[in-house]
Amino acid sequence: MLSPLLIGLYVFVLAIFVGRELLTKVPHTLHTPLMSGANAISGITIVGALACASFDSPAAAAIGAVAAAAAMANVVGGYLVTDKMLKKFARKD
Repeated sequence: MLSPLLIGLYVFVLAIFVGRELLTKVPHTLHTPLMSGANAISGITIVGALACASFDSPAAAAIGAVAAAAAMANVVGGYLVTDKMLKKFARKD
């Protein structure tokens, strides 16, 4: 039977490859609106990463901490890019 850490690592690596393939095929005009929706998904990722970081295994805690940091960077970057895009469409008074 596979350990939970090995299964989690497998899912993490698979998510990296799937995410890369999806993002390289999205046109630039759709990237920013899709990023707004992805921020909600990254919020769920943060919850999962924090749950993983709370395991007793030091390796799981390290992977969870890295995943939480990456998801937080994604959320903050996504909101910054979305805010920048929305400012371009704001009315000038």
